[in-house]
Amino acid sequence: MLYVPQLILLTLLTVLLSVLTMVVGSFEPYGKKAYRINQIWTWAILRIAGISLRVKGLEHIDPKRQYIFIANHQSIIDIPVLVQALPQFQLRWLAKKELLRVPFFGWAMWATKHVTVDRADPQDAVKSLQRAQERLAAGISLVIYPEGTRSKDGSLQRFKKGGFLLAVQAHTPIVPITVNGSGAVLPAGGWRLRPGLIEITIEEPLAVEGFRPGNLRLLSNQVRDKIASHLPQSSRYQPEECAHLGQAGVEALRHGRS
Repeated sequence: MLYVPQLILLTLLTVLLSVLTMVVGSFEPYGKKAYRINQIWTWAILRIAGISLRVKGLEHIDPKRQYIFIANHQSIIDIPVLVQALPQFQLRWLAKKELLRVPFFGWAMWATKHVTVDRADPQDAVKSLQRAQERLAAGISLVIYPEGTRSKDGSLQRFKKGGFLLAVQAHTPIVPITVNGSGAVLPAGGWRLRPGLIEITIEEPLAVEGFRPGNLRLLSNQVRDKIASHLPQSSRYQPEECAHLGQAGVEALRHGRS
């Protein structure tokens, strides 16, 4: 089967480039040179897997400034997809600390100086916001998946507030990004990459002036609505969000009949 040699090639590539990332990243404070290796790594992953990208909206953003990119999350492949969709930016993810324990991938995350959070430690969450602001000050943009985890069925889940608090505290514009098609290429919990097209839609930046910790849900809902507007109708809603409609109403809404 073709996926066997593909898997072997991807594994060898991951081992080689993650080790190189660790070596280079160990000698720099923000992992900027190591990130350039990651860009080669992610390009090769998509190329080998037969995955192509269609990026819309790059004209909305300025590569000379920093943003907080807020995106939906359907697949682990979303990470290399965004690295390749935003080639002029130095990107770091705000991610759970447990990922650092993943062999090679997690070690490369450490070397590239991504911002990790220990979700069981409230004090570490505060420190992670400080580390994130340091990255922004160093000319690095951040990527946040506000759903907190991958969506198993493709529907957009409720957003957590942490990324929006960071944006307000750091006075950094938010750029909503919608990723379509990654769940079909590599479903949550899957391991076999499938060839296919992934579409990335970049919205205009949203200014965060005027927002404060007490009204973050308003900001979160604005971003969520913009991301949802580019998703298929069936992926925009969760049943618990529309419970007052009854099951028939939810199904009608999800299939665009109301």
